[in-house]
Amino acid sequence: MNTHDMSHIVTEVADGVQRIEIRRPEKKNALTQAMYAGMAKALAEAERDRAVRVILIHGQPQIFTSGNDIADFLQHPEAATEDAPVFQFLRNLMYAKKPVLAAVTGAAIGIGTTLLLHCDYVIAGQGAEFAMPFVNLALCPEAGSSLLLPLLVGQKRASELLLFGDKFSAEEALSMGLINSVVADVDVGTHAMAKARTLAQKPRAALLATKSLLKAKLVPQIEKAMIEEAHEFGDRLASAESKEALTAFLEKRRPDYSRFQ
Repeated sequence: MNTHDMSHIVTEVADGVQRIEIRRPEKKNALTQAMYAGMAKALAEAERDRAVRVILIHGQPQIFTSGNDIADFLQHPEAATEDAPVFQFLRNLMYAKKPVLAAVTGAAIGIGTTLLLHCDYVIAGQGAEFAMPFVNLALCPEAGSSLLLPLLVGQKRASELLLFGDKFSAEEALSMGLINSVVADVDVGTHAMAKARTLAQKPRAALLATKSLLKAKLVPQIEKAMIEEAHEFGDRLASAESKEALTAFLEKRRPDYSRFQ
């Protein structure tokens, strides 16, 4: 077993499974550029390490992630570019050859939900909550979700989730096929590790070939969608509407868009 701490991203390899833990509970696991860089590095290391057969991403018992750290995001306008750490993370996740599992407890907001679209198996606790409130922050979808979400849940449901940005429960996520399983919150970690170890014991070549056959045909389309989203996201982030929305979020008030109409 070996462990490594990379600025709120903690990794551990044991029994053929690399855990990537988001560990910033005092800030609801809000993701900074440094944390995205840490996760991108962890995924790259997992791909190179022959001892790793399966990757498991998880947060804390009370929170998966609240999404982007808004203050950090505003301080780094380059965060919306294609070379930013967030996109390095998403590309590494998208191109991962080894199975990627996710264990969700508590809230999974924004990219906390959209990153699950790239995972091969997702288990969530009964109290987990999901949301993609990009429009509510005067932004647009990211992580290839404008392509993957309609393919997964259907056009009408995807439109509802992305246009309204409302929260939805683990049971709703299960019913629409966004996740694979719902268990008691206290059992999520145990069940997720059991599933990861089960995969880690399967024939390596067959496991990799099966994932490749399932995913490879979609990857060029996903990358194209991610690039298009990144350009639009950057434009939205630079807009007066988004600055008002994000500032209002930090100031804990309702945004006022009246002067932009």
